[in-house]
Amino acid sequence: MRIEAALAIDLGGTELRAALVDRDGKILAFAAVPTQAQAGPNVVIGQIEALAATVHAEAPGLAIVGVGVGAPGPLDPLAGIAVGPPTLAGWQDVPLADILERRLGLPVRLENDANAAALGEWRFGAGHGARSLVFVTVSTGIGGGVVADGRILHGRRGLAAEIGHMTITNEGERCVCGVVGCFEAIASGTALGRRANAATSPLDGSTLRRLSANAEVTGRHVVEAARLQDDLAVALLEEEARWLGVGFTNLLHLYSPDVLVVGGGIANGLDLMAPVIEATIRLRAMRAYRDVPVVQAQLGRHAGLVGAASLVLFDDGSLAARMPVGPSTFPDTRRDFNG
Repeated sequence: MRIEAALAIDLGGTELRAALVDRDGKILAFAAVPTQAQAGPNVVIGQIEALAATVHAEAPGLAIVGVGVGAPGPLDPLAGIAVGPPTLAGWQDVPLADILERRLGLPVRLENDANAAALGEWRFGAGHGARSLVFVTVSTGIGGGVVADGRILHGRRGLAAEIGHMTITNEGERCVCGVVGCFEAIASGTALGRRANAATSPLDGSTLRRLSANAEVTGRHVVEAARLQDDLAVALLEEEARWLGVGFTNLLHLYSPDVLVVGGGIANGLDLMAPVIEATIRLRAMRAYRDVPVVQAQLGRHAGLVGAASLVLFDDGSLAARMPVGPSTFPDTRRDFNG
């Protein structure tokens, strides 16, 4: 009896990644290439086909039950359509699930990449065993997903839980969405790096500039410097923790999860920020919400792949295909989506 697995695709604007994942959330094969994001849908879909063949060649004896795809929004997960992700040029209303089903000869489930990561952490990571979970990724921006009562929360058109764009202040830098005061604009890794750069200058001898080789300081450098007990970095990270605490309090009130899981690059400093985050939540949250644990994600950069795989591995039974992935299973159904 062959081991069942899912083909998981993580479609990012920078990197395209594929894996074969079993029912225990274990990655059995993996491959990645830079995404040709400016080349249009036809080229990128061709890259997905090639990666599918590559990972299948690493583990040819598996029974592939379907394909789970995590992709940047906005998208419609029910219709399987990429509505217009800003990181991928020319992707306007592309029926990605339908195209991949025809190309790969397998059923396909499409999900927002942050939702896929939330699902991965819920099934196999830091949220395993919880009924409800809020997943927050803090890196270049802030995104996330919500598992409520055992289901991903989609909302109208699959657009629920765009948590990076909830307003947490009426001051500060203008967000990329055009609004002042977004969680992302105030508390992302980019925002933390921006404050660090404003507080230092090249060749000033500071720990932050030394760690950055006198180039641009990033949020990662702030975390590294704080671990070295640099006073400025510690102060910057405390400010970051306070803003995260404000945002997390809102999320606790909105979704009442069993656990709040934090991923992304800045989560590597969660242990340093935890006291201030917890103090902020105690100060701002209603009493019934104060005991929700805030924990670091466990699956790292593979959370989205594992979550995408679980879309088909734990489907309700509608995904009945059991054919292996390989070049011979890809019918030529190409259509031109490059406008």
